[in-house]
Amino acid sequence: MKNRQVDFSNGRILENIVMCAAPMLVAQLLNLMYNIVDRIYIGKIEGIGVVALGGVGLCFPIISLITAFTNLFGAGGAPLCSIERGKRNIEKAQRIMNISFYMLILTAIVLTLVGILVSEPLLYIFGASNTTIQYALPYMRIYFIGTLFSMIALGMNPFINAQGFASTGMMTIFIGAIANIILDPIFIFGLDMGVQGAAIATVISQILSAIFVLRFLTDKSPELKLQHLKNVEFRGKEIKDVLSLGSSSFVMQCTNSLVQIACNSMLSQVGSDLYISCMTVINSVRQILEVPVLAIGDGSSPILSYNYGAGNGKGVKKAIRIITFAGVIYTLIAWMFIILFPRFFIHIFNGDADLLQIAIPAMHVYFFAFVFQAFQYCGQTVFKSLNKKKQAIFFSLLRKVVIVVPLTFILPHTGFGAMGVFMAEPISNFVGGSICFITMLVTVYCKLDVKRNKE
Repeated sequence: MKNRQVDFSNGRILENIVMCAAPMLVAQLLNLMYNIVDRIYIGKIEGIGVVALGGVGLCFPIISLITAFTNLFGAGGAPLCSIERGKRNIEKAQRIMNISFYMLILTAIVLTLVGILVSEPLLYIFGASNTTIQYALPYMRIYFIGTLFSMIALGMNPFINAQGFASTGMMTIFIGAIANIILDPIFIFGLDMGVQGAAIATVISQILSAIFVLRFLTDKSPELKLQHLKNVEFRGKEIKDVLSLGSSSFVMQCTNSLVQIACNSMLSQVGSDLYISCMTVINSVRQILEVPVLAIGDGSSPILSYNYGAGNGKGVKKAIRIITFAGVIYTLIAWMFIILFPRFFIHIFNGDADLLQIAIPAMHVYFFAFVFQAFQYCGQTVFKSLNKKKQAIFFSLLRKVVIVVPLTFILPHTGFGAMGVFMAEPISNFVGGSICFITMLVTVYCKLDVKRNKE
């Protein structure tokens, strides 16, 4: 395969964003299938589909925590690599990538060992019942076996994109997604392994993606390459920089996990296992609808970082305008589809009549302020890409920890019942998204110098 590299220094901001975002859109769609295909097939298992779906949904907070540690190194190191490449500090950029890689490996090994040991008590804490634990526990334990490969594939792929190889980054996801789509029905239905089969298919897919990433980053094509451990110089400041910048994405994922835990816990108290299955479906639909917005953000991130490092403030401003406009237009269209065709999205996973009765009104409430997520993503992408870690962390905590979690526990007890859990999301989108975007405009956009940016 020929690896095409996007030249971030050519000054064509819109073209560069499109060239990076288009492969990222495909990659995100494939990654979506990678993650959601399990739920689609599990929801179709005859007789147990709805409850099994709820069981797997209880695993989301734990999987989100694994992703959080992955982002700590991937999202922490890759923007720094782009900034140093923009300054033409290639040696430092490569050192940062290798430091991130070996910290990721060590963390993955620890998470695997700890995760296998504590899966069962964690799942009960997160809202599992004696019924749903039968499906959640085997899925989670098998998933933990593939933690190392998952973290390599997802954690090192940003370093491929950061070098302009967006199409290659897309292939990382493509390989895993296609393998998972093919293997899932074989293991779930063909070999009659049910939920355990879905987890095994996922692990095999993660292994294939990890092999592809490692092969590329040790090949002759990339400017930055992985090195043997003995050749890597671990500098304290650079380790701190990676962890510091990655902490924003880490916190974002941890807060996602916290929100999922809060929702499942409250729904198990004021609702039932059926409500947890409903939340699993809604979260899955949200993941589907978020894909283009995430692709725009991920595709523009290395361009923002590179131009910021090169001192091209005008280019950074133009990129911010583009991703804001594209995100707002898309989220408005997506919201209209949710209002008009909620049954279509729910039927992707399960068409149970009782589930539909709960899920349709819950979906209308949950997605009411979806457009404000575009403002949140834009602000967070800019803060992260320009190494504004304090702001990125603050607004992650504001929307999820300060607004969503308290409302999730308060609203059900103020007369709204289980529906109060779903109401917390649109309120947080409106308040958190607005404040994040306005702050980005005032503190970053309006202060960008056309000539040379200084921290």
